[in-house]
Amino acid sequence: MKRLRRIAVLGAVAALTAGMITVLNPTSAVAHGAAMAPGSRTFLCWKDGLSPRGDIQPINPACAAAVGQSGANSLYNWFSVLRSDAGGRTTGFVPDGQLCSGGNSSFSGYNLARNDWPLTHLTAGANFSWKYSNWAHHPGTFYFYVTRDGFNPTSALNWSSLESTPFLTVTNPPQQGAVGTNEGHYYFSGQLPTGKSGRHIIYSRWVRSDSQENFFGCSDVVFDGGNGQVTGVGNGGSNPTNPPTTTPPNNPPTTTPPNNPPTTPPGGSAGCTATYRLTGNWSGGFQGDVTVANSGTSALSGWTVRWTWANGQTIGSLWNGTHTQSGSAVTVRNVGHNGNLAPGATGTFGFTGSVSGSTNAVPTLTCSSP
Repeated sequence: MKRLRRIAVLGAVAALTAGMITVLNPTSAVAHGAAMAPGSRTFLCWKDGLSPRGDIQPINPACAAAVGQSGANSLYNWFSVLRSDAGGRTTGFVPDGQLCSGGNSSFSGYNLARNDWPLTHLTAGANFSWKYSNWAHHPGTFYFYVTRDGFNPTSALNWSSLESTPFLTVTNPPQQGAVGTNEGHYYFSGQLPTGKSGRHIIYSRWVRSDSQENFFGCSDVVFDGGNGQVTGVGNGGSNPTNPPTTTPPNNPPTTTPPNNPPTTPPGGSAGCTATYRLTGNWSGGFQGDVTVANSGTSALSGWTVRWTWANGQTIGSLWNGTHTQSGSAVTVRNVGHNGNLAPGATGTFGFTGSVSGSTNAVPTLTCSSP
């Protein structure tokens, strides 16, 4: 899929075709970041609703409710949950019940207390590969908090709902991808909170050191032994006409829902596994993604994933990797930012492709590392 230009930051009015959401872009300066892994509500709802045509039509019911309250701009500007006058202030500055919007009325719908937001599956205490949008680069510090034990996602998120101190603090992390694109992000490794199980919210604050501007976000997570899998996102935002299964209960399985079963390679080098997921399917085309995991005890320094198509499929475009295709055989290698994986860490790449006929079989993947 061709990279979608960020309509909101152009300061223009996007007049989309009939049946699509029309986006009125704000005149004030838009902002510069939101959590991508684990994904914030605005980021995952943007993915949930994004179609190949470029319009946003959320499938997830919580995302649809948020857009109904805040408008479509809240998704075209998914990286814009900020207060320009925060200056590091939290309790008392951002009111209880408004933490996910940072007290910014343009994102009030993302404060809704619901249990059906897109959900990231994690393992408590594990090392995780974090990503935070780098829409505009600024120096500053990231603070990540988690909700207290017994948190109920159908209750309002208040300051008292969070553990009193952040479990992870990162200052001026490295960046990858082009600034001002959907692929640009800060990245860093960091330990997830220990001793947690079940549903929680990871709350993020990015405090700029060169201005009073601060950014806020809520990432809905479940500590169930997962490695960053996301559920509750409709086809990864690629085919709104094929709705997803309902959001799983409080203790969902860690595997991808059966509609798009993953494939675990029978071979490949020790510690390197690859999981394929079909995230969208339309007439003549489809979209998929692959998660590469280091299930070993030592770090991976680069990986290669291979498979063979069974139905004449061809890849049109691929991101977060480099690929070659010879006939039906496909080889994908990592790029710089997702090749070095610590034990338990994951990297992903995605692609769009074409297929003739009605059969689009899930291939069997193998993964190897140097």
